[in-house]
Amino acid sequence: MIIMGVEGSGKTTIGRMLAQALGWDFRDADDFHTPAAKSKMAAGMALTDEDRKPWLGALRELIAQRLASGQPLVLACSALKQSYREVLAVDRARQALVYLRGDLELIGRRLAQRKGHYAGLRLLASQFQTLEEPRDALTVDIAASPAQIVATIRSGLAL
Repeated sequence: MIIMGVEGSGKTTIGRMLAQALGWDFRDADDFHTPAAKSKMAAGMALTDEDRKPWLGALRELIAQRLASGQPLVLACSALKQSYREVLAVDRARQALVYLRGDLELIGRRLAQRKGHYAGLRLLASQFQTLEEPRDALTVDIAASPAQIVATIRSGLAL
């Protein structure tokens, strides 16, 4: 399962909570970025599609390995463009996509309070410009509490 959305939408928080509730493993796609990509984002520069290629390749490999072994996984991943999601779609019949949807104002307030992450408020506008909202995902409003969001995902995917 991929939990997607712009930075600050709660992907990591919700992903961890959901994985724990289901007894599944959790991975954060941010951990798969190259050091150069992390440095670029820390400097407030948006990544290009070229910057993302090795990252998407590593994530696709992770997903393929998990599907082949039957080990369930919750992956927190921005997956902002349809083309990125197509790379990550190893087996659509066996993969769920959850889109954590929120508005710029709410997410901006959250990011203003966040400390210690290389991405930050400076990149939020570019994330919204890049975002291509998915049509094939369970869409969940992030204005609810994390526990409510997890319950909505579990209900929506019958987990």
